[in-house]
Amino acid sequence: MNLEIHSEKDQQRLKSREESLGEQHTGSVNVTSRQWVIRATYLITAVGLTCLFMQVGIIPYLATSLGLDAVEFGYLQTLYGVLQLLGGPIFGRLSDQYGARTALTLSYVASSMVFLLLSMSTNVLLLTVSRIPSFFIQALPGAQMVITDLTTPAEHADALGKLGLCFGIGIILGSSLAGSLTTHFGIYFPCYVGLIGHLACILMVLIFIPAQTKSQSKGNAAEHNMPHSSSVFSLKEVIRLLKLPGVMDVFLIKVLSSLPIGLFMMMFSIISINFFNLEAEQSGYLMSYSGVLQMFFQGLVIGQLTSRYTDRTLLMLSVSVFSGVGLAMALMTNVFQYCIIAFPMVFAFCTVGIITDILLTKSVPPSDTGAILGISASVTPLTRAVGPTIGGFLYRRYGVSSFGYLQLIINVPLLLYIFKKRIPLKEGKVR
Repeated sequence: MNLEIHSEKDQQRLKSREESLGEQHTGSVNVTSRQWVIRATYLITAVGLTCLFMQVGIIPYLATSLGLDAVEFGYLQTLYGVLQLLGGPIFGRLSDQYGARTALTLSYVASSMVFLLLSMSTNVLLLTVSRIPSFFIQALPGAQMVITDLTTPAEHADALGKLGLCFGIGIILGSSLAGSLTTHFGIYFPCYVGLIGHLACILMVLIFIPAQTKSQSKGNAAEHNMPHSSSVFSLKEVIRLLKLPGVMDVFLIKVLSSLPIGLFMMMFSIISINFFNLEAEQSGYLMSYSGVLQMFFQGLVIGQLTSRYTDRTLLMLSVSVFSGVGLAMALMTNVFQYCIIAFPMVFAFCTVGIITDILLTKSVPPSDTGAILGISASVTPLTRAVGPTIGGFLYRRYGVSSFGYLQLIINVPLLLYIFKKRIPLKEGKVR
């Protein structure tokens, strides 16, 4: 009986949202300009993520050159993760209240400051200070907010999948450029390139992204139905969203299922050097391989799957694949085996990410999509916060195989939990 009630409420909420989105598309942002904004968002995101992965590629080598060991590097990554973890929900609230253009501009200004400080990091103190602006580096969730505001629920899977293509491009170009530029021009040269790239992103945001991507009617309706705190720092608003039916379950699945892989990826640069015995340029190519896989799955595969299978089926499939990946990682001994394992690993990671984001945006009022995507985006910073410390301990104490065993131990019970509790509450196809 309760499931039927939830189903009826979900249908009414989705119907209301699609109507409000229809008003938006014919109102303040018409169909033609909407397509231009979406395309511009893809371009800006691709450039921004390319610069971001350049940073990811050079940080380990810069830290090593300044004398940091694996544990100290872990502390540095933890600081970065904590700052982004705290900034994610605030960034989402900022976007909902002041518009996507303001939020994205702030994000790229913060990214520019990071690269400027990295270019001057000749000691550990300056390297640590360069992590502070990371609080507002939320370019990918910012792009997700724009895409979600400008598309209907039926278009979300395809639109977010294309955004995943931008992520893949960022991994490929950013990782390759970081390794190549570092090898040929020195470790600080990529910092100057990244700074120029982010300044270009700021300019494109100011030119192409409208001040407000949500319709006025949508905001007024939401405010009429539910009182919201006006502060972007409101903890009560975060708790309110997490208490909505189905939100907490989906959020925990997103966190737990990908946590072990996140721990592994946080230590991947160190593992590439010490376990796979790769040089900086070779490590960049390996990251690029992961980017190609991500582009393939998000751009070509997941959109097709979501039109044929229910979100519950895809959620269970991805968690099942994660379990198998954990067993394979526990037995992995060389880089060739990793290249094989990466195929199902990236598939499961991409599927969980897209399906959970879609379910979360369906579960909240349209005026709160920015906030819920900000909360969802905090999963990666959470991994960065705990990952380097926990990952560094696991790697030093038990070796690379420990990440695989942890993946298996977490995802098998999680699969049983999803099956027993029937998550999500309303079963249906994503598209």
